[in-house]
Amino acid sequence: YDLLFQDVDVVWFKNPLELFHKKDGPLVDYDMLFQDDGARSQRFAPYSANSGFYYVRHNPRTVYLFTSLMYHTDMIDGSHQDVLIQLMAEHASLFRLKVKVLHDEDFPTGFHYHRRKDLMKSIMKGTTVPYVFHISWTNNKVDKLKYLKQMGLWHVEEKCEDEKGLTLIDELKGHTDKDAVFNACCSVEPLIKCFYRDKPSKIPCKESPPIDKGRPSFW
Repeated sequence: YDLLFQDVDVVWFKNPLELFHKKDGPLVDYDMLFQDDGARSQRFAPYSANSGFYYVRHNPRTVYLFTSLMYHTDMIDGSHQDVLIQLMAEHASLFRLKVKVLHDEDFPTGFHYHRRKDLMKSIMKGTTVPYVFHISWTNNKVDKLKYLKQMGLWHVEEKCEDEKGLTLIDELKGHTDKDAVFNACCSVEPLIKCFYRDKPSKIPCKESPPIDKGRPSFW
């Protein structure tokens, strides 16, 4: 089977599998497809690939790559990104593994969130519609949740977040309505809330404080 791996902090705007599976498309000959991480340090060279969202086609080259990755797990400290990139570079040279880093405006990450104000404004206005957005390059889960809410990419009611959600699930266990948890927790419309005026937002958040000192309002 082919494999799509993604972190939980990835939001889909469009189905990327349609692009990846397109028989006459520009990506059909690549073994692996990655988001652009944005980091250009030696650690992530030469691909600067982000391991929070990638697609792998099943073939002998990728099976061998991931077998090698399994044998190198002792080198992984937290994220497997840098070890995977090192192995991909080696396998590209020795075994003709073909790796593609996807166009950044179609597959933006936290790098673009924090450093590409023009792109983020276009996404917030709806004039640019990426396939997926990955809120990487962010210190902690608390800030990631705030950023997603501010961007209009959050659809879970506050009463269902974190431990509160587990409590609600227990309360609704055995409910006659099989969709009780879904109906209680999920909103059709995005649950937009302002936190920081200097970060991308679906609506102007000019009355909110900045998170980065000295930064102007996003809008």
